[in-house]
Amino acid sequence: APPMPLNTVDSPAKPPAEDPVHRELAALPRPRKHYQWYYATRPANADMQHAPQGVHDFLRAYYHHKSADWTDNTPYPLTSWSAGELARLPTYYVMDAGETMAETVAKEMPSPAAIAANQWLPDGDLAYYSAEYGRTGFQGGLQWYRYGTSGMLNSEMQLFAGRSIDVPSCFISGKQDWGTYQRPGVFEAMQGRGCTKMLGCDLVDGAGHWVQQEQPAEVSRLLLEFLAKAA
Repeated sequence: APPMPLNTVDSPAKPPAEDPVHRELAALPRPRKHYQWYYATRPANADMQHAPQGVHDFLRAYYHHKSADWTDNTPYPLTSWSAGELARLPTYYVMDAGETMAETVAKEMPSPAAIAANQWLPDGDLAYYSAEYGRTGFQGGLQWYRYGTSGMLNSEMQLFAGRSIDVPSCFISGKQDWGTYQRPGVFEAMQGRGCTKMLGCDLVDGAGHWVQQEQPAEVSRLLLEFLAKAA
């Protein structure tokens, strides 16, 4: 939660300063942009719902690119929230500036053999996802990025300024998921001041962003272990 502004009796609180990292990303020799700010734009939904390769192939490439099946997913902590460090993230997080997400992941489309061998997301299951997203679009989920990048609900969130999560907590993610490290320091802060009753923090090997699909048995085991501790 954002901090509560202080010393506002004689002057209103100042709006948050613009984050310079986006200008810095755009100015890199290979210009880049952060996916969360792209997802907050108006064209993002149509870029995916009307992807040139079709929703099904878009999702197949997207799921593959962010999974442990993509062998370049070997994450590590970044040292700072800066353009040079963020540019180390794969393009599904820090995209090339002129591309849509559909164009970004199309370059990583798995082969027909890899698709046929995929046991955690068979093509028949993906067909259900792609039919639903083709029908509804992606905008409902994209609204989260609009909130997170615009600060439109900061005043409401300030009600929780300085608070911690004090119920029993557990964090489960894929060891091959860059998402754990995309904001430097938050993984450590979560285990310290963020959650005061952290009973488990597990990075599951052999899973990327879709840990509950890629390694369902291990996720279930960890959940049961957490519930037993919490009891």
